[in-house]
This record gives sequence, structure tokens and C-alpha cells, in this order.
Amino acid sequence: MSVRGMLTALISAALFCASASHALAQGAPKGAAKPASAKPEPAAAGGSEPTLIGQFGTWGAYTATPNGKKVCFALAKPSSSKTNPPNRPRDPAYAFVSTRPAEKVTNEVSIMIGYALKPGSESTLEVAGASYAMYTQGDGLWIKNAAEEERMVDAMRKAADVTVKGVSAKGTETIDVFSLKGLSQALDRVAQDCRR
Repeated sequence: MSVRGMLTALISAALFCASASHALAQGAPKGAAKPASAKPEPAAAGGSEPTLIGQFGTWGAYTATPNGKKVCFALAKPSSSKTNPPNRPRDPAYAFVSTRPAEKVTNEVSIMIGYALKPGSESTLEVAGASYAMYTQGDGLWIKNAAEEERMVDAMRKAADVTVKGVSAKGTETIDVFSLKGLSQALDRVAQDCRR
């Protein structure tokens, strides 16, 4: 699969699961919005490939139109990753900050962690001395308390990095550090490109 095809599949998975997690965070009954798979095929993006609209430090700003609905997001890979036990294999991890005007969602943070998370486990995102509980599903993480997301994104705009901790279905602990260099500019570009 090409890098662009892999990115399209990853984004499809992140956005597909984000809709489910957003519904759960807003109080939908447990299980009501859970997708059957966290990794849909690239066709799930509605044939829309993401377009890079700007690179800012470690963060790329992208736009896409899956199923005819415009989506804008900032995306980065971790600057460092550790596993315990060491050297456990996993797919690449990515951090997303998505804006979906059709769903009235702005700056939703999600992490595609690169492995199946332990069901029912809690992960954390640490930034600027604060720790945020993350909801886990498949290989994705989203903030558990949606009311804290705006504060978390504000902290991410000002901090140097963010640390994400998770546990795989096999019990492997992971720590990913994402540099936040360029995130603020990428989010400003996303907001400009995805005006409601």
C-alpha cells in the first residue's frame, strides 16, 4: 500500500472511530456507536485522499472530503516511542487534531497508537503537568471527558511535547512522546481552511 493510501486508511479509521467515541463521550448508550472494526479499508474514506495544505514543524495540516463532508486535521508522528518489555513490534503511531464542521466538532484530539489496546484499559495523555484520561477503542484513544478537550488543546498549543501512555491487548506498556513544535500554526491553518 502506498504511503498516501496508508494515510487515507489511517485517517478513515481515526475519523470513523472518532464519530463513535464522540457519541459515547456525549452520553450515548455504551455499545451503541461502536464500529465493528477500527481499521476500515481505504474505500471507507469515500474515495477522498487527504491533501497536505501546510507543514509546520513536526505537524502537517491536511484536508479531506470523506463521503462529501469536509474534514481538516493536524497530524504528527511521535518523536520517541518506548515499549515495556522493550522492542515490541507495533504499527506506526499518529496523533490527530481533527475539525469536522458538518458534525460541529472542532479540535478533537485522537491518537492511533499502532496496536490493539487492552479492552477496558485506560490510557493517559500528559501535557504541561496535567494528565488527561483517554477512552480506548481498538487502536485509538480519545479524551474521556469531552468537557476537558478545549483546555487540553490550549495546553498543547503552548507546551513543548505531549506524552501518551497505553497498554496493549498483550500487556505491553507504551510511552510515546509527540513534539508539539508547529502544532499551533497547523491548528491555525486547519481553522482557516475548515471554516464553518
